[in-house]
This record gives sequence, structure tokens and C-alpha cells, in this order.
Amino acid sequence: MKKRTFLKLSSALMTAPLYSPLVSCQAESKAEVLKNWAGNIMYSTTKLDKGQSLEEAKYYLGKYDKFKVLGTRHCFNTIADSDSRFMQMENRPSWGIPSDGKSVTVNANSRYGDLSPYIHEQGYALHNLASLPHISVAGAIATATHGSGEKNGNLASAVSELEMLTADGETVRLSREKDGEKFNAAVVHLGALGVLTKVTLDLQPTFEMTQYVYENMPLAQLQDHFDEIQASGYSVSLFTNWQSQNIAEVWVKQRADAPQMNQKEWLGATLATKNLHPIPELSAENCTAQMGVPGPWYERMPHFKMGFTPSSGDELQSEYFVPRQNAVDAIMAIARLGDQVGPYLLTSEVRAIAADNLWMSPCYQQDCITIHFTWKPDWPGVSKLLPIVERELAPYKARPHWGKLFTMPPGELEKHYPKLPEFREVVKQYDPKGKFRNAFLEKNVLGV
Repeated sequence: MKKRTFLKLSSALMTAPLYSPLVSCQAESKAEVLKNWAGNIMYSTTKLDKGQSLEEAKYYLGKYDKFKVLGTRHCFNTIADSDSRFMQMENRPSWGIPSDGKSVTVNANSRYGDLSPYIHEQGYALHNLASLPHISVAGAIATATHGSGEKNGNLASAVSELEMLTADGETVRLSREKDGEKFNAAVVHLGALGVLTKVTLDLQPTFEMTQYVYENMPLAQLQDHFDEIQASGYSVSLFTNWQSQNIAEVWVKQRADAPQMNQKEWLGATLATKNLHPIPELSAENCTAQMGVPGPWYERMPHFKMGFTPSSGDELQSEYFVPRQNAVDAIMAIARLGDQVGPYLLTSEVRAIAADNLWMSPCYQQDCITIHFTWKPDWPGVSKLLPIVERELAPYKARPHWGKLFTMPPGELEKHYPKLPEFREVVKQYDPKGKFRNAFLEKNVLGV
């Protein structure tokens, strides 16, 4: 594998003294280089304040004219970058379930992998989880990070209420029930509206799941059986490198109380006889249990275990959302690029995700499939491929994942988000002086 390639955003590593006794830790005091999870992004400042309370968050809001909130750093592009300074709230899990059991209210910086076992122990479950449980609630919903399942909305669709601090330090509370379109505008906020402090998530009764993996399904089966394949489980993922006429692995995640997909052959594919990793060369040790072994929902919905390195770690990612009615045509368009994209891929994944009403969600008012690319860490090569991929997907009105790598121009993005002009007005309302703006938002979202 090639040496890790950095998208170097700034070469100036600045240092400064501590500003307040409220500051628990500052990366700037040691000039620590701040990078994202995969290491492909070097952030544009080393100035990092770590807070432990709502009062500290308000203090920083009042003290600084510009900053961004830094979460678990799982975005592969510069949507979370700052050339001024960062604030990061300490991960202090706190959550409570009302007596009716319909929801859980959590600190926004809680990680799903920490929250989920607690919910399960209380007899409840979330409707969906991302492929890795290491991400925070705030970061996931801000970028419409999604999980999968043709009847399951993304993680943000579970939000019923939210609390945030706006640029002037005001506490704003919005709910699905009371605030309608204002709420729909604010959930997938792209980091542009404020500091998310608390989130209330819908719950359902807990359940167990199983996971089966099938190998080498002929790509041609998708032409006539794509709906059947996606309907075969609670969540279904197709993994391929686009360099053969087969889907290398089909991961079928099912509720344990549903009829089980455990036949040895299915649509030309064969049932795996051992646990597999989505990247065939890697050990399945980091992956959630397969082979039809039942387990709690939170130990089967993700592909990767909490406490282990997800995916390969040394990678780049891109992903595109395509309207469900265009699924097969879009998949076949990418398959025709196999010889071009294959050499740069670790793996590629196809999933389904249900529609929602959240303004800046790629699934806004449309059921989607997603075509995800886990690339080798070769940005020069990948950067040349992305325009080719986007050109092939253009007829199908593809929307890129907000937190992953894309080259689609702002004018093209705007065509795909009918609520974008109204979202800009909401941003002006909550952040009139641009405290939370950065270069990514100004270019791709705010039209500056």
C-alpha cells in the first residue's frame, strides 16, 4: 500500500498560551498536529480548547469570533475544518429514557457505541446504526450519516428533539412535533447553525439480529432481482471491487425473529463458511459476528466492532446517493468503470436507505441507494477518478455524502437540494456573523 497521502490544508502550526482556567487542555500548548481519523486531513489550526460543560461551551462562544466544534473526526473532507480554532467537548456520556420508553435524550457528543449497550440493557433499540459505532451522535446527524436498510431512514431521521447553542450563546430547542419545517432545516445542519448540546432519539423495543454473508453473486442478478436482494434483510450490503462480474460479498442482516436467509445457495451466490471482512485481504477479527449467530441489534447492525479499528483505517472514502428508481442503472454505470476504479479501491459498497424530510439530507424526500468507495490512500489518483465517477452518475442525480470526498461543483450541488436557498436563510438567522463558517461551507453550501 502506498505511503499515506495528506491533503495538507495549512503548514503553519501555531502555538499560544492558555486563555482561561476553564480550559482543561489545549493542543496548541504542545503544537500537536490535528488530523482526522484516517489521517488524510491535516487541520488548518492546532488551536484546540477542550470543554467539559455547557458553561464552558458558552464561554468559548463569547470569547471567540470564529471556531468549529470538533467531534470524533470521521469526515474525510474539510467540512469540519477551521483556520481559527476548535472546541471539543469531552465525551461525558449522559442519557435518560422517559417512562414511556419512546425516546432517549443524550449528550450530543455521545458515541453510538457507548450509548447502544445502555439502551439495550433498558429494553430498547435504535432503528439504525452506521457501519462503525465509533462516531458521535452530533457528527452523524450533522452530515446525514446513514446506516442502511430500505425501510430505515438515516441516523438523523431518529431525532425528535434537539438543543443547540447559537452563535450569540442562546439556547435553542426544536422538536419534530412542535417546530415542523424549522426542525427539518436544523437537524442535518452541516455544522453551520450552532453547537449541538443535547439530542432526543426515537426508540423501539430491543431485538436480536443475525448476519449471513454470501459470496460471489453474479452481477447480472441485480438486473432482475435487486429489489428482492434489498428486501431479504433488515439491512443488506453488497461489496465489490468492480473488477469482476461478481458481487464479492452480500451481507444480509436480519432480525432474529424473521425467517432466516440461511440457504447454502442464493441467486448464484454461496453461503460463506467463515466470518469475512469487506476488504477480502483483511482479517474478520474486527468485524461483527456472522454465520447466523444471534446477538443484540447493536452488535450486528454495524460492520465493525467497537474497540477495534474499523475498515482498514488507512484509506479514503467517497459516497454517492442515487434515487432508488435509478439504482440498477447507476450500479451498472459504475461497473463499466471497473478497470479504471478497481486498482485504486480497497472495496466498494452498495446499500439502500429510506427517504426523510430533512432539508439537507441526501435522502430528502427520496428513497436512495448509496454507492460507497473505500479507496487506497492515494489522493492524487483518487482525485482524478472522482470527476469520472461523478460524470457517470450525473444522469441519475447523485448527491455526494457531505462528510466524504467529492469534486462536484457547487452549482451542481445546488440543483440537487431544493431547500438549499431556504437553508442559507436559516444559517443567517442563527449565525449572522459567520462564527461557524469555514471554507468548505462557503464554497459548497452558502454560496459565498
